[in-house]
Amino acid sequence: MDWIGETVDSIKSLQIRQVLTQAVSLGMIVTSALIIWKALMCVTGSESPVVVVLSGSMEPGFKRGDILFLHMSKEPIRAGEIVVFNVDGREIPIVHRVIKVHERQDTGEVDVLTKGDNNYGDDRLLYAHGQLWLQRHHIMGRAVGFLPYVGWVTIIMTEKPIIKYILIGALGLLVITSKD
Repeated sequence: MDWIGETVDSIKSLQIRQVLTQAVSLGMIVTSALIIWKALMCVTGSESPVVVVLSGSMEPGFKRGDILFLHMSKEPIRAGEIVVFNVDGREIPIVHRVIKVHERQDTGEVDVLTKGDNNYGDDRLLYAHGQLWLQRHHIMGRAVGFLPYVGWVTIIMTEKPIIKYILIGALGLLVITSKD
Protein backbone atom coordinates (compact mmCIF):
# COMPACT_ATOMS: atom_id res chain seq x y z
CA MET A 1 0.00 0.00 0.00
CA ASP A 2 3.00 2.31 0.41
CA TRP A 3 3.46 2.21 -3.37
CA ILE A 4 -0.03 3.69 -3.91
CA GLY A 5 0.64 6.49 -1.40
CA GLU A 6 3.96 7.29 -3.04
CA THR A 7 2.32 7.36 -6.46
CA VAL A 8 -0.41 9.75 -5.27
CA ASP A 9 2.21 12.00 -3.64
CA SER A 10 4.25 11.91 -6.86
CA ILE A 11 1.23 13.00 -8.93
CA LYS A 12 0.43 15.83 -6.48
CA SER A 13 4.00 17.15 -6.67
CA LEU A 14 4.02 17.41 -10.48
CA GLN A 15 4.42 20.85 -11.97
CA ILE A 16 2.69 22.00 -15.15
CA ARG A 17 5.99 21.88 -17.04
CA GLN A 18 6.55 18.24 -16.04
CA VAL A 19 3.01 17.31 -17.10
CA LEU A 20 3.49 18.98 -20.49
CA THR A 21 6.86 17.25 -20.96
CA GLN A 22 5.29 13.88 -20.16
CA ALA A 23 2.36 14.55 -22.53
CA VAL A 24 4.74 15.51 -25.35
CA SER A 25 6.82 12.37 -24.71
CA LEU A 26 3.71 10.18 -24.84
CA GLY A 27 2.62 11.92 -28.06
CA MET A 28 6.02 11.30 -29.62
CA ILE A 29 5.86 7.60 -28.72
CA VAL A 30 2.42 7.24 -30.31
CA THR A 31 3.48 9.23 -33.39
CA SER A 32 6.63 7.12 -33.78
CA ALA A 33 4.56 3.92 -33.69
CA LEU A 34 2.24 5.28 -36.39
CA ILE A 35 5.18 6.33 -38.57
CA ILE A 36 6.75 2.87 -38.26
CA TRP A 37 3.40 1.26 -39.19
CA LYS A 38 3.01 3.50 -42.27
CA ALA A 39 6.62 2.81 -43.31
CA LEU A 40 5.97 -0.94 -43.04
CA MET A 41 2.88 -0.49 -45.22
CA CYS A 42 4.98 1.24 -47.90
CA VAL A 43 7.81 -1.31 -47.77
CA THR A 44 5.59 -4.41 -47.82
CA GLY A 45 2.91 -3.11 -50.18
CA SER A 46 0.27 -4.44 -47.77
CA GLU A 47 -2.43 -2.41 -46.03
CA SER A 48 -1.78 -4.50 -42.91
CA PRO A 49 1.83 -5.76 -42.82
CA VAL A 50 1.32 -7.70 -39.57
CA VAL A 51 -1.72 -9.82 -38.62
CA VAL A 52 -2.60 -12.21 -35.80
CA VAL A 53 -4.03 -15.67 -36.51
CA LEU A 54 -7.38 -15.72 -34.67
CA SER A 55 -8.62 -19.26 -35.29
CA GLY A 56 -7.35 -22.81 -35.65
CA SER A 57 -8.31 -23.13 -39.32
CA MET A 58 -4.66 -23.16 -40.46
CA GLU A 59 -3.35 -25.69 -37.95
CA PRO A 60 -0.90 -27.38 -37.80
CA GLY A 61 1.00 -24.79 -39.88
CA PHE A 62 -0.16 -21.70 -38.00
CA LYS A 63 -1.77 -21.79 -34.60
CA ARG A 64 -4.08 -19.32 -32.93
CA GLY A 65 -1.98 -16.46 -31.59
CA ASP A 66 0.80 -16.63 -34.20
CA ILE A 67 1.79 -13.32 -35.80
CA LEU A 68 2.15 -13.33 -39.60
CA PHE A 69 4.24 -10.89 -41.60
CA LEU A 70 2.71 -10.01 -44.96
CA HIS A 71 4.07 -8.79 -48.28
CA MET A 72 2.12 -7.94 -51.41
CA SER A 73 4.04 -7.88 -54.68
CA LYS A 74 2.88 -7.54 -58.28
CA GLU A 75 3.69 -11.19 -58.98
CA PRO A 76 0.66 -13.41 -59.64
CA ILE A 77 -0.68 -15.41 -56.73
CA ARG A 78 -0.13 -19.15 -57.08
CA ALA A 79 -1.73 -22.25 -55.60
CA GLY A 80 -0.12 -23.27 -52.31
CA GLU A 81 0.61 -19.73 -51.12
CA ILE A 82 -0.86 -18.56 -47.82
CA VAL A 83 -2.74 -15.30 -48.19
CA VAL A 84 -4.65 -12.95 -45.92
CA PHE A 85 -7.84 -11.61 -47.44
CA ASN A 86 -10.87 -9.48 -46.66
CA VAL A 87 -14.35 -10.53 -47.64
CA ASP A 88 -17.05 -7.97 -48.36
CA GLY A 89 -19.29 -7.67 -45.31
CA ARG A 90 -16.69 -8.98 -42.81
CA GLU A 91 -14.39 -6.83 -40.71
CA ILE A 92 -11.79 -9.41 -39.71
CA PRO A 93 -9.31 -10.64 -42.34
CA ILE A 94 -8.92 -14.38 -42.93
CA VAL A 95 -5.66 -16.36 -43.25
CA HIS A 96 -5.98 -19.35 -45.62
CA ARG A 97 -4.12 -21.22 -48.36
CA VAL A 98 -4.78 -20.74 -52.08
CA ILE A 99 -5.96 -24.09 -53.46
CA LYS A 100 -7.01 -23.12 -56.97
CA VAL A 101 -6.10 -20.33 -59.39
CA HIS A 102 -8.24 -19.23 -62.33
CA GLU A 103 -6.63 -16.93 -64.87
CA ARG A 104 -8.98 -14.95 -67.08
CA GLN A 105 -7.97 -15.23 -70.73
CA ASP A 106 -9.33 -11.82 -71.74
CA THR A 107 -7.71 -9.68 -69.03
CA GLY A 108 -4.99 -11.93 -67.60
CA GLU A 109 -6.30 -11.24 -64.08
CA VAL A 110 -6.08 -14.06 -61.58
CA ASP A 111 -8.96 -15.19 -59.38
CA VAL A 112 -8.23 -17.53 -56.47
CA LEU A 113 -10.07 -20.03 -54.30
CA THR A 114 -8.88 -20.54 -50.72
CA LYS A 115 -9.22 -23.09 -47.94
CA GLY A 116 -8.05 -23.38 -44.37
CA ASP A 117 -5.62 -26.30 -43.91
CA ASN A 118 -7.71 -27.59 -40.99
CA ASN A 119 -11.08 -27.12 -42.76
CA TYR A 120 -12.97 -29.76 -44.75
CA GLY A 121 -14.16 -27.64 -47.65
CA ASP A 122 -13.15 -24.55 -49.56
CA ASP A 123 -14.01 -21.02 -48.45
CA ARG A 124 -16.89 -20.28 -50.80
CA LEU A 125 -19.25 -20.29 -47.81
CA LEU A 126 -17.14 -17.54 -46.22
CA TYR A 127 -17.16 -15.31 -49.31
CA ALA A 128 -19.86 -12.73 -49.94
CA HIS A 129 -23.21 -14.08 -51.17
CA GLY A 130 -22.85 -15.28 -54.76
CA GLN A 131 -19.08 -14.83 -54.84
CA LEU A 132 -17.17 -17.89 -56.05
CA TRP A 133 -13.62 -16.50 -56.32
CA LEU A 134 -11.42 -13.89 -54.66
CA GLN A 135 -10.04 -11.13 -56.83
CA ARG A 136 -6.72 -9.39 -56.23
CA HIS A 137 -8.36 -6.44 -54.43
CA HIS A 138 -9.62 -8.82 -51.72
CA ILE A 139 -6.10 -10.01 -50.88
CA MET A 140 -4.16 -8.00 -48.29
CA GLY A 141 -0.89 -9.89 -48.66
CA ARG A 142 1.03 -13.13 -48.72
CA ALA A 143 2.47 -14.62 -45.55
CA VAL A 144 6.26 -14.38 -45.69
CA GLY A 145 7.12 -15.14 -42.06
CA PHE A 146 5.66 -15.67 -38.61
CA LEU A 147 6.32 -15.44 -34.87
CA PRO A 148 4.63 -18.19 -32.87
CA TYR A 149 2.35 -17.30 -29.93
CA VAL A 150 3.30 -13.59 -29.73
CA GLY A 151 -0.17 -12.55 -30.91
CA TRP A 152 -1.80 -13.95 -27.78
CA VAL A 153 -1.31 -10.54 -26.18
CA THR A 154 -3.65 -9.04 -28.80
CA ILE A 155 -6.17 -11.87 -28.49
CA ILE A 156 -6.32 -11.60 -24.68
CA MET A 157 -6.74 -7.82 -24.79
CA THR A 158 -9.53 -8.17 -27.37
CA GLU A 159 -11.39 -10.95 -25.58
CA LYS A 160 -10.91 -9.51 -22.07
CA PRO A 161 -11.10 -5.71 -22.42
CA ILE A 162 -10.58 -5.13 -18.69
CA ILE A 163 -6.99 -6.34 -19.08
CA LYS A 164 -6.46 -3.79 -21.86
CA TYR A 165 -7.80 -0.95 -19.69
CA ILE A 166 -5.66 -2.00 -16.71
CA LEU A 167 -2.56 -2.15 -18.92
CA ILE A 168 -3.26 1.25 -20.51
CA GLY A 169 -3.96 2.76 -17.08
CA ALA A 170 -0.74 1.33 -15.63
CA LEU A 171 1.32 2.61 -18.57
CA GLY A 172 -0.32 6.03 -18.34
CA LEU A 173 0.40 6.16 -14.62
CA LEU A 174 3.99 5.14 -15.27
CA VAL A 175 4.42 7.94 -17.82
CA ILE A 176 2.84 10.54 -15.54
CA THR A 177 4.87 9.62 -12.47
CA SER A 178 8.17 9.17 -14.31
CA LYS A 179 10.76 11.69 -13.07
CA ASP A 180 12.94 11.69 -16.22
